[in-house]
Amino acid sequence: QVQLVESGGGLVQAGGSLRLSCSASARTFSNSAVAWFRQAPGKERTIVASISRSGNSTYYFDSVKGRFTISRDNAKNMVHLQMNNLQPEDTAVYYCAIVRVPGTAHWSEIFYSLPSDFNVWGQGTQVTVSS
Repeated sequence: QVQLVESGGGLVQAGGSLRLSCSASARTFSNSAVAWFRQAPGKERTIVASISRSGNSTYYFDSVKGRFTISRDNAKNMVHLQMNNLQPEDTAVYYCAIVRVPGTAHWSEIFYSLPSDFNVWGQGTQVTVSS
């Protein structure tokens, strides 16, 4: 069973930056589409950013466009989420998730954005942004 571990969360002032990282227990990122989700207290888990298996296709939730960047390093078996200009509304637990997809040209370019699309999740890392 593949395990994902997130790191890099913490407390930051509004306007600050954090870089989240997600590592896997096995060399699995190269075969998977990956995404970051977040969940604030009392709210549903929502997509933040997603990247296709190939890395050529990405998706960002509207409120983070231009501020967050998702990237993948298959050689190091890691995925990152660079978060700039953080705002109090970004406060949440951030989760990394993966889904294995075929290596064909078609499937490698698809990104996924629903929680139900993913079958392996990390334990989450807390991000708190103070005003």
